[in-house]
This record gives sequence, C-alpha cells and structure tokens, in this order.
Amino acid sequence: MPQKFPRQPVAAFEVPTDWEGLRSAVAGCMRCKLCTTRTNTVFGVGQQSAPLMVVGEGPGADEDARGEPFVGRAGKLLDEMLKAIGRSRNEEAPGKAVFIANVVKCRPPGNRDPEADEVDACRPYLDQQIRLVKPKLIVALGRIAAQRLLGTDAPLSKLRGPVHEYGPDKTPLLITYHPAYLLRSPGEKAKSWADLKRVHQLLAG
Repeated sequence: MPQKFPRQPVAAFEVPTDWEGLRSAVAGCMRCKLCTTRTNTVFGVGQQSAPLMVVGEGPGADEDARGEPFVGRAGKLLDEMLKAIGRSRNEEAPGKAVFIANVVKCRPPGNRDPEADEVDACRPYLDQQIRLVKPKLIVALGRIAAQRLLGTDAPLSKLRGPVHEYGPDKTPLLITYHPAYLLRSPGEKAKSWADLKRVHQLLAG
C-alpha cells in the first residue's frame, strides 16, 4: 500500500517574490549539502509565464556544467517530445510557452536520487517558480520527481494516469516517464506518446 509522507518542515526564510530576486537567491543558495559539490545551480529555463511547466528530478553532469536543465541526450528527447505537441522551451507565444525546472537546483553527486531533506530545502524555490509561472498544468518526469512532489512512495505505475493536484492552488499535475528512462527503454515510448496527447488535450481544454 503506497504511503503518503507529510511535508517536512524547513527552516523559515523569505523567498524573493520576483524573478530576478529568486534567481539570485538560487545562485547563492547554501541551504543543503548539494551546494558543496555543484559547479552551477540550475534555475530553470523557458518563459516566465507559461501554461505548461515541466519538472524533473535534478540536474545531471551536463546540466551542472551549463547551468541549464535537460541539455544532454535526455534533454534532446524532451525537446522532441515537446515539439510533438507544438511546444518548445524557446517558444515565445504565450499559449504555447513552457517552463522547465527540477525539484532540486543542484546536481546530486554521482547523479544519485535527490534526498528528501535536499528536496525540502529546495522546495520553496520551486513553489515560488510555480506561483510566478502560473501554469495550467504541471508535468512531472519520472518516479523520483513524482514521488518528491506528491510526498508518496507509490510506484510510477500507480502515479501515472490520474490527474493529481499540487500545492495550495491545486494545480493539475500529470506524471509521465523521464526521457532518460525512455532512452533506456524505447518500448515505453508508445505509453509516453499517449501521455503527451493527454497533456495536449488538457492544455487545449
């Protein structure tokens, strides 16, 4: 039986309410141990107001080096996935815009999964990004991002499918496969395409 885990309290601090202040706060953040091993923080990329927000688990080596999310092979596949539903990280048209971020802004050493305390320390930044972007729909990529966002240990097979809700505004949240997983398991791309069509339908509606 999947368990729901309550949000862990984090030390109170004032999160900037504007993009410039928030970006500066993330760049200098030392709220968890990931700050000691990062090369760059990975704030996010895309339009500051977008109907679709995509959230992954954490930066990898390429992302840490460049300071931008999803820039390796998985990033290229994500770009193709977005293009398939008429969207792009560089799209400027308001109705087609996307913002891409992660549940943690610094690379976990060795590309390990981000730990609960690291996610909790970073969550105020992500929550403020969501408030600023005001997405119509959030798409979480992969098991780790889904579990960390929803506070559950349920497997991806259980989380994928239903439309969940996130945060006080109850923003609709859909779960799909991480592009890195699809590169390893191309047989699952048909399921991923079904998810993408659903994303397109939800945004159109």
